[in-house]
Amino acid sequence: MTKVKIEKLQKLDQETLERLIEIYMNAYEGMREYGGEGESYAKRYLRWCWSKAKDGFFVAKIGDKIVGFIVCDDDWYSRYEGRTVGAIHEFAVDKSYQGHGIGRKLMEKCLEYLGGKDIELWVGEKNERAKRFYEEYGFREVGKHGIWVRMVRRKR
Repeated sequence: MTKVKIEKLQKLDQETLERLIEIYMNAYEGMREYGGEGESYAKRYLRWCWSKAKDGFFVAKIGDKIVGFIVCDDDWYSRYEGRTVGAIHEFAVDKSYQGHGIGRKLMEKCLEYLGGKDIELWVGEKNERAKRFYEEYGFREVGKHGIWVRMVRRKR
């Protein structure tokens, strides 16, 4: 596989947004209950991610093509923790590029960006592959709400 570059997303123009939506929808294929209500939801959600965590919005690129992204928020107020923590709002790799270490590179960039903060994220309860992936990075299940599992990685 050609070299993967991880970089901060510089602007969320229409073309980029469309590609991110495509990756988002593709990543949740077969798990629609976790991917929201379709493309219009994805568009609103990704715009919200951009407005909330612009500095921590990283994309994985092969050449000029975006093949994955992660949204890392260094200023998230967790009502569960009762304080500000780091958060991963979204994390998706295009299905056709999964299994090549792209997710690992994105996660490493995110952890570097969030420094030594406690980090929380939510993952679909049936998404075993993602839960195992997060556990490899020190995340532990700490709660559940509906179909979602809350995972936390405590600062080291």
